[in-house]
Amino acid sequence: MPRFAANLSMMFGEHAFLDRFQAAADAGFDAVEFLFPYDHAPAAVARALDDARLTLAQFNLPPGDFAGGERGFAATEGAGDRFRAGVRQALTYADATGVGRMHMMAGLADPRDQRARGRYLDALKAAADAAAPHGIDILVEPINPRDMPGYFLNSFDLALEMIAASGRDNVRLQFDVYHRQI
Repeated sequence: MPRFAANLSMMFGEHAFLDRFQAAADAGFDAVEFLFPYDHAPAAVARALDDARLTLAQFNLPPGDFAGGERGFAATEGAGDRFRAGVRQALTYADATGVGRMHMMAGLADPRDQRARGRYLDALKAAADAAAPHGIDILVEPINPRDMPGYFLNSFDLALEMIAASGRDNVRLQFDVYHRQI
């Protein structure tokens, strides 16, 4: 039987973010996910989950300036310090909420550029190594180039290559049927 998590970044938009948890529970969901929790304190997000008796399926590592066009920065030149700080920030939310999976956004870079590939792989290993002691899997999700032009991780073949090259047991593929069929 399929299990579904309500994406609170996409659903229940008539409610303030922290009120969407109860709205999801009232609609019959037992799990939720969202893009970015970083506008709210980790304790507030954890309290909203607990009050609604929900499980958190996943959320994204910090994307940088999403409104300004950034889509993560794992493969982005010169962003290593920002990336590592983002992983540390995400882990505070993970520890507060008990989430077992975090999605690592790749950023905008040419996937044919070997330096970008190296940066991405280094970031993937670093995120996985930081998350492992917390029992957390790092998810990689290929995003189709039509919806997100210039996104580094734009094919399933590249995602599988990077997962294998990472050599980490806690790196997993986030398979989005929508992005696969485009």
